[in-house]
Amino acid sequence: MTQAHQNKIPVLLMVRELGIGGSERQLVETALFLPRDRFVPHVGCFRPDGLRRPDLDAANVPVLHLAVSSFKSPAVVTAAAKLMRYIQRHQIQIVHSFDAPLNAFAVPVARLVATPAVISSQRGHRGLTGQTLKRFLRMTDRLADAVVVNCQAMKQYMVDEEHVPQNKVQLCYNALDIDRYRRRKTDGTFAGRLVIGSICALRPEKGLDVLVQAFATVRDLGVKLLLVGSGPEEAHLRTLSASLGIAADCHFEAATTDVVQWLSQIDIFVLPSRSEALSNSLMEAMACGCCPIASRVGGNPELVEDGRNGLLFEADNVPELAARLRELLMDESRRKALASASVAKMSQFTCERAGQTMQAIYESILNSKHGEGRL
Repeated sequence: MTQAHQNKIPVLLMVRELGIGGSERQLVETALFLPRDRFVPHVGCFRPDGLRRPDLDAANVPVLHLAVSSFKSPAVVTAAAKLMRYIQRHQIQIVHSFDAPLNAFAVPVARLVATPAVISSQRGHRGLTGQTLKRFLRMTDRLADAVVVNCQAMKQYMVDEEHVPQNKVQLCYNALDIDRYRRRKTDGTFAGRLVIGSICALRPEKGLDVLVQAFATVRDLGVKLLLVGSGPEEAHLRTLSASLGIAADCHFEAATTDVVQWLSQIDIFVLPSRSEALSNSLMEAMACGCCPIASRVGGNPELVEDGRNGLLFEADNVPELAARLRELLMDESRRKALASASVAKMSQFTCERAGQTMQAIYESILNSKHGEGRL
């Protein structure tokens, strides 16, 4: 090992899988944007073969496979031993978990081998995790040196409802590769018609049934609805669209990593979530020049300033969403002005800025443990 490599800080970033979710995407982005003159990133996960894996391979980031399919399996013990050996062999200085399962697994294991800095993440409301896992997460709050959140709303939630000390909750906004999400010309699937759309995991908390119902009331304006994503709600959403008589104007597309081709066909992007932290899909849509409408929950108002770069509505309020849709569909100049403002807003969420923030969090924790001169 060269002296230059020895002076760098090995960091192990951990997530359940390398799929399409927001936590997975933020882990990969962190591995890529951490300054390589300061850090050596490693990644650990339960399921290593996902859509995000090629990005890590291309950047020569090693991936540790911990074969855990259930916390009730004896494989958990084997995986914990494997993780401890990996931390010791590679002299990992920072273990940072990015989602609930790895918070529960990696934080205690990293503590057992006296890893200098142990960090967890909270990127969504814990009401979605179930009571058993929620109890484990509260334990990891005490074991971790810091809990990283991705918006002010989530920071306030952790302090007020989960009772984590304020100085322990660290904010690092999600990053976005602006150039990657620039709007592009497409052949067009919708024959020149205005398109209302959403791209996200099809789960109940995303509130897409509200969007389908609101769309049914503005269909008379000759618009199309595009839903891109996969998940347990797909069958219900298809059934709902059929029962409302709008199936012919609804297009469902499976989850894909190339979301720009679909975002570039959306005029109005809607995120009707019932629960949200800082949405990657909303950020991507805004960067791609879609006019955004979002529910007034979580970190959405930190991205969409009502009337300035998009519109907000109360979650689950179908009539209000329908009115907001009709308002934008009938006013092209306002729709385009809000879309342009949303693109400008996204210039605040660069990878460079997120890299600097995460570096500051990591180094402040290590400094507090070892002292400035011993890093």
